[in-house]
Amino acid sequence: MGLGETLRQQLAAKALKRQLERATDAIDAPGVPDAQAAQAAQTLSARSRFEAMPQYQQVKLMREMGETLRVESPFFRVHDGIAGATTQIGGREYVNFANYSYLGFAGDPVIASRAKAAIDRYGTSASASRIVAGERPVHRELERALAAFYETDDCVAFVSGHATNVTVIGALFGPGDLIVHDALAHNSIVQGAQLSGAKRLSFAHNDWQALDELLTRVRREYRHVLIAIEGLYSMDGDFPDLERFCEVKERHGAFLLVDEAHSLGVLGATGRGIREQCGVAPERVDLWMGTMSKTLAGCGGFIAGCQPLADMLRHLAPGFLYSVGLAPALAEASLAALEALIAQPERVARLRERGHQFLAEARAAGLNVGTSAGYAVVPVITGSSLKAAQWANALFEEGINVQPIFYPAVEEKAARLRFFICSTHEAEQISRTVGAVARLAGNS
Repeated sequence: MGLGETLRQQLAAKALKRQLERATDAIDAPGVPDAQAAQAAQTLSARSRFEAMPQYQQVKLMREMGETLRVESPFFRVHDGIAGATTQIGGREYVNFANYSYLGFAGDPVIASRAKAAIDRYGTSASASRIVAGERPVHRELERALAAFYETDDCVAFVSGHATNVTVIGALFGPGDLIVHDALAHNSIVQGAQLSGAKRLSFAHNDWQALDELLTRVRREYRHVLIAIEGLYSMDGDFPDLERFCEVKERHGAFLLVDEAHSLGVLGATGRGIREQCGVAPERVDLWMGTMSKTLAGCGGFIAGCQPLADMLRHLAPGFLYSVGLAPALAEASLAALEALIAQPERVARLRERGHQFLAEARAAGLNVGTSAGYAVVPVITGSSLKAAQWANALFEEGINVQPIFYPAVEEKAARLRFFICSTHEAEQISRTVGAVARLAGNS
């Protein structure tokens, strides 16, 4: 058991002890009617205060851990300007590994100029649901471009990547259906499955054989089945054997959703994602999901697929039907970024070089990078939350910004630093960073 886990349990025990002491004090109160009435009123009051909710107690416990361990929180640091391969925090420049602008488009002046022009033409907001009064030409231009990119009939854009998975899964599946997802699937997939009312099961990470065995046992018990996987897993930096997963979904008559939030613009020779990486025809995947906040320099999400799917989502998905339309400036920025991705495949090649460099040098230094394939996401597993926080803060002092991942986001023994690589990182920045982490590992 790691030190971080031990301290977490000790603090949890102390918190429970304090709660028990308060409960004991209440029980020992004089048993007279006035005291009982006061106690009842106090109990009701506690139930209507956020401070009494277990979620707040969890946040409070996290703060207590930081104070007890004397570790400054590495979260919510304020960036002064555009965050890319480098960033300004508190007036100081840092090499930045905490950002998703994989191809450097979020700070690109051409893309920014197109977004500014969209503001001049359409204003800062669509100001209505698209079905009511929020439709703008740029929305359909973006959707048509994404559909062409994925070689599908159509595409539907949503205002949030997280909400895309939640609302689409919930709109299409429900009681009597089954949703099976990778054990490391993103929270948005899990939340969508839970809220849909369908039966939810998971299978071992990237294990298509385990999925096949699971469906062999239970497929006949359900009407529709959705298999949900990711193109590139943002916590570990590895990717699935898409061909095998397509074979499983076809064998069992299921739908397949591939979340390309982190693989669009990253995997494949020209950045066309997991299908290009694995040589799989696009029509073999039923729902191509992606986000505009990573490679595409905007904000929001999308689903690309066949026409019946797009028609259903436009008219029935709550996250589209009842939500304001994507801000026109963000739609224009993502459209411009998509066009730049297609026109500049050299950015994808440079990103691949930098990611592979980080992975190779980290392995050579004896760092634990888990199962990362070296495409944009490389974790360095520290083995404890305490060590992850200490290393992140030590690197920050050296001018390197990287975020730690703590329990309960991952198991305590899997606590880590998570490095997001961009095409705009320089080779020297990669080497300097790996060297700094290696020194910390050697001294711990």
